[in-house]
Amino acid sequence: MDSYKTKRTILTVVYHVFTFFFAIVMIYPLLWMVMSSFKETNEILRTAQNLFPSSFRLDNYVTGWRGFADYDFGIFFKNSVVIAGLSTIGAVVSSAVISYGFARCEFKGKGIWFACMLLSMMLPFQVIMIPQYILFNRLGWVGSYLPLIVPQWFGQGFFIFLNLQFIKGIPRDLDEAAKIDGCSIYTIFVRIILPLIKPSLVTSAIFSFMWRWDDFLSALIYLSDPIKYPVSYALKMFSDPTSGSDWGAMFAMATLSLIPIFIIFLTMQKYLVEGIASTGIKG
Repeated sequence: MDSYKTKRTILTVVYHVFTFFFAIVMIYPLLWMVMSSFKETNEILRTAQNLFPSSFRLDNYVTGWRGFADYDFGIFFKNSVVIAGLSTIGAVVSSAVISYGFARCEFKGKGIWFACMLLSMMLPFQVIMIPQYILFNRLGWVGSYLPLIVPQWFGQGFFIFLNLQFIKGIPRDLDEAAKIDGCSIYTIFVRIILPLIKPSLVTSAIFSFMWRWDDFLSALIYLSDPIKYPVSYALKMFSDPTSGSDWGAMFAMATLSLIPIFIIFLTMQKYLVEGIASTGIKG
């Protein structure tokens, strides 16, 4: 018995030591970026192997916040909040409605539409990038936020599938009982289904906000006016291959751009884990 406990203790210690060092390796680039935001640009290039700066300086945050072309980073953060916020609302609401339709409603061509939804999850953005640009250009949307926001209001394949697994796990007896009480399919959706799939909705909102907040390619394709740039695209403006780049200011603003994501993940972690774990069990 004692040898079993000793062996188990040794395995536990080895597991935690390995996990600790693996976590350090994974988080080191992030720590390096945060620490480099307190260094001068010359020090960053000269002593890149050093994690800690010789002296902590806040100049990079002041310089970085000033932005460029008379636009400070307050404008870029506001743009990102607008884009990510409206896109997240649209993606969560539309995906929940579509999921309810697939799970509870019968209509012609249901299997074909569901297959199309699954196929949309498998297509990389690069495949549909040019056709989308041609379409939005003909609609006169290029140069505005519409190409970045409107598509999110027509459902996202991953979120539809995620919600669908939750709804399938809800007994249909609840629907039948609600119908007996006089509830319509819309009332059942709002008063019964939505409260029961809350973890799935929160998980969808977290992923959607993170993806839209970090989206660089869409802003690069559709936006040309600096006053409309989101944070992800504005950070690129600090990098200039033809001349010296202010890496310290760029790292400082990149560090600030991570704060909203970190706060959302920290406060919503319970729902995120619950949503993913429950989907895995029910799927």
